[in-house]
Amino acid sequence: MQLVIAEKPSVAMSIAAVIGADERKDGYMEGGGFIVSWCVGHLAGLADATHYGDFKKWRYEDLPILPRTWETVISPDKEEQFETLKNLMHRKDVDALVCATDAGREGELIFRFVYEKAGCQKPFYRLWISSMEESAIKKGFDDLRDGHDYDPLYHSALCRAKADWLIGINATRLFSVLYNHTLNVGRVQTPTLSLLVERDNAIQNFQKKKYYVVHIGNGTFEAASPPYTEKDEAEKLRKDCDGETAVCTSLVREEKTENPPRLYDLTTLQREANRLYGYTAKQTLDYAQTLYEKRLLTYPRTDSHFLSDDMEQTAAGIVAGIVPILPFMEGAAFSPNISHVLNSAKVSDHHAIIPTAEFVKQGFSGLADSEKKLLSLVCCKLLCAVAPAHEYEAVTAVFTCAGQEFTAKGKTILAAGWKDIDRRFRASLKT
Repeated sequence: MQLVIAEKPSVAMSIAAVIGADERKDGYMEGGGFIVSWCVGHLAGLADATHYGDFKKWRYEDLPILPRTWETVISPDKEEQFETLKNLMHRKDVDALVCATDAGREGELIFRFVYEKAGCQKPFYRLWISSMEESAIKKGFDDLRDGHDYDPLYHSALCRAKADWLIGINATRLFSVLYNHTLNVGRVQTPTLSLLVERDNAIQNFQKKKYYVVHIGNGTFEAASPPYTEKDEAEKLRKDCDGETAVCTSLVREEKTENPPRLYDLTTLQREANRLYGYTAKQTLDYAQTLYEKRLLTYPRTDSHFLSDDMEQTAAGIVAGIVPILPFMEGAAFSPNISHVLNSAKVSDHHAIIPTAEFVKQGFSGLADSEKKLLSLVCCKLLCAVAPAHEYEAVTAVFTCAGQEFTAKGKTILAAGWKDIDRRFRASLKT
């Protein structure tokens, strides 16, 4: 009997349905040779400072607080589920565990803290999947790896947690004591806040400067002079050129190509969702996580912009499937090239974010407006990424008049390529 431990009840239910654990129990599912339970997020975490001595009162002389042996504690509101997991781990008929928490650094830490806090020493395996689709779960169970293969990932997560603790506890107490006011300091929070303050100061202290540009033209095109800081100089040039003939001294034509964009990782998805929809980074992650748990989106916490080479057929099927269900693609000429997004060498823990085959079946029905918007954005990016390049001819003409050079620029589109899809999508936002 294997005990499968997921991060959330919804994920556990999806896994249980695939592997045949269909008998509902108190805090877990059982059946088909498996027990499936869950952690309800962070069940265990590093103990606060008061567990290491008389540090309830914040005093300068107590700093720095450096635990010799780190302790973990169970969240008070989650003790019941921890006891359920602990009892399941020590059941005699359970001979191995499967770590099925989110396939990333934090998911690894959630499982390991519970595993160690429960005093379990049974062997465990790692389920590593990027999608909650049935086929992905089955393949994941066929390819279970020894849990200790992910020890470096666990140590990375533990290091992050300890660094947050050491900086957060000590720096917060230090500055709060020095300034007699509670000042929260964090490893990520404080430098991020510093960047915001520096940017805000730059905006507040920005000094506007006027400049003047002289334009010449014949009704068909315009050419512009370099900018002048003094209006009198620009006015003199305008008068000198008035009624004069400009001579073209240079004409350069260049055929240029803009390659398709890369697929979304979490950061670029958050950035674009904020720019287009006004979503915060947390909102985007929450919506993406919900869609992942609904099996409509692949794992969102990724830093890759590519798919692995073995996903060519899967990606081709998804691309073909989403075109008919996206209103902005109606009437579009589209010849995808899946090879644009394939590069196993640039995929580490997880591939880029794309819709799933389940989404192709279900479409947008039953989804919240926020989820529809995010899925549309991810679909658009996938189609753009596999579309042909955008090709155009850039023309730069230089004219001389009254001893001054004027420049005119223009371009002619030769092949719209991926920009046609992007234009269609952005036009659909208005409707």
